[in-house]
Amino acid sequence: MATVTVRDETATGRAIDQWPLTGLPERISARELVRLRARGWQAGYLGTWDGGYDSEATKPFGGGAWRASFHHQLVETDGPRDHDVHHCSTDQVRFARHDGTTWQPAPVTDVPPLVFTEAMRDVDLFVGVTSIATDPQWADRGADRFRDYWHRTVVGELTPSAQVRRDALARLLPRMAIAGRVTLADRYLHVRGNLRGYRIHLGSGNIMMEPNDAYLCIVPARGGTGRLHLPFEDDPMLSTILSKAIMLAADDSITDPTVLRQLAA
Repeated sequence: MATVTVRDETATGRAIDQWPLTGLPERISARELVRLRARGWQAGYLGTWDGGYDSEATKPFGGGAWRASFHHQLVETDGPRDHDVHHCSTDQVRFARHDGTTWQPAPVTDVPPLVFTEAMRDVDLFVGVTSIATDPQWADRGADRFRDYWHRTVVGELTPSAQVRRDALARLLPRMAIAGRVTLADRYLHVRGNLRGYRIHLGSGNIMMEPNDAYLCIVPARGGTGRLHLPFEDDPMLSTILSKAIMLAADDSITDPTVLRQLAA
């Protein structure tokens, strides 16, 4: 039986809640973790060279009879001498069927439901985890061409993966020590702290403080602890939301000066 441990978002990474979970091994090897996390997509590199401005990630499904292609493009930087790839924009998802020798494009209506749902779940997870909307410091950049997108997304409707995350929270929260301090709403997890109230968006993980809806920036500590945090390895946002909720429920115990300055503002 494994123990699920939730750690806080500061550099110390101290354990702040844990509970036993049956059906999981005591340890997961590095090789097994790679198998769990690597979802099997292959893509070419993006870069500021001829042919490097767009690419497609591909993955076979249905025993190799089907292939999904996820198209994406390089987002150029504002600096003329900055040739590093910082961001990309996402585009179409297309499907093809193998006819024995080549891949033939297929309309979505011909794609088997299981192939379609597996492919789109991967795409939704990728976009949900890597979106700039999950960066709580993005709004601090000042004038930015993606600022409007960031604001729309951090409070927007939940994506399918975020809806699954909400269902997982509905099962987990009643078993946790903070159950009496949290309320799960349509798009937010409301947390009652000792100093203030908060709401955490279930899609982006961003926090707004009550009553003035000011953003609270909590930057996750870099690096891992080597422990199994949650049995949802393909959704790190779930762990982030839980650890933020546990921290904010005991906001009078926070010692991080960066967070304290925001709470006092």
